[in-house]
Amino acid sequence: MSTVDVPARVASWTELAQRILDGHKLTREEGLAVLDSSDAELLQLLDAAWQIRERYFANKVHLYFLKNAKSGLCPEDCGYCSQNVKSTADIEKYSLLNEQQILAGAKQAYDAQARTYCIVTSGRGPTNSEVDRVADVVRTIKADYGLHICCCLGLLKPEQAETLAAAGVDRINHNLNTSRRYYDEICTTHTYEDRLDTLKVVRNAGMELCCGVITGMGEDHGDLVDVALELAGMKVESIPVNFLNPIDGTQLEGKRDLDPRFCLKALCLFRFANPDTEIRVAGGREVNLRSMQAMSLYPANSLFVSDYLTTKGQAASADFQMIEDLGFEIVTGDSRTRELFAAHQSLPLAGGCSSGSSCGGGSCG
Repeated sequence: MSTVDVPARVASWTELAQRILDGHKLTREEGLAVLDSSDAELLQLLDAAWQIRERYFANKVHLYFLKNAKSGLCPEDCGYCSQNVKSTADIEKYSLLNEQQILAGAKQAYDAQARTYCIVTSGRGPTNSEVDRVADVVRTIKADYGLHICCCLGLLKPEQAETLAAAGVDRINHNLNTSRRYYDEICTTHTYEDRLDTLKVVRNAGMELCCGVITGMGEDHGDLVDVALELAGMKVESIPVNFLNPIDGTQLEGKRDLDPRFCLKALCLFRFANPDTEIRVAGGREVNLRSMQAMSLYPANSLFVSDYLTTKGQAASADFQMIEDLGFEIVTGDSRTRELFAAHQSLPLAGGCSSGSSCGGGSCG
């Protein structure tokens, strides 16, 4: 990673954080300075990001649990994804799970103290029948567990989004993944504009937006800054920041450009650009942040617990221990969830989703 004379652009990271707390919007130049900063400045950078995170989220951590409800069988060619049409990765392939299987994942999420249960399906977009089936199971999950629900189903039509919203889906995940400039380098079967169109459909249906990025795919620093600022302009509610896990058999296999320190700088960038937005440490954190995972929760305020879509994460118990060691507090969900937790003397620690769970760099998407 290149370095620049950061003090020439930013007086100090603490000063920048204070200006952001006072209402300043991060500029592109300041964003580049964050990513180009020297490793010697990393602790100062994290401290400044923490000042912003603490203002809006205190020491709380939101947990997310993924369910890979439909795996593989995808006609799209997203180069980072083990489920893409060109991938030869050895993964499970199956059509949409039945209601009981999806409900079992909700129970795991509940037992793992997750606030949000993410139902994810592969493919360009769902059929109307698949949307109806997901809507039906969401109604049951809401009644039985009170979990916050996020769905990641691909490109959506307006009437499909309206069906999901009416069923109680709180949020839709649909990642931009990278900048407008770089998008054609990672996917050719749909466009950046296609993704923006789905985000507009979701917003028009009244649901929250979960929209994030994958870093480490060959993009330059400017691409990361551009997508961070684009998400700020869209005022999305949640940003999963993924770190490429280059799965064998995908177009990006063997691409290992990241180190833990740069991953932390990227998280600080997204916090500076989106001060009051939930930022999630998402796919690839275990293989890219490694021993520095705990430090990621100073700029970020949420993470996925257990597994991703087609790759394994660390055990939920390790995540709980990490959060406890930091002195942070797990947010278990909405009022209904807290009522249900209060009815139990103790909670088992779930090991994760039995069907596996990210596209190696994807979050809910």
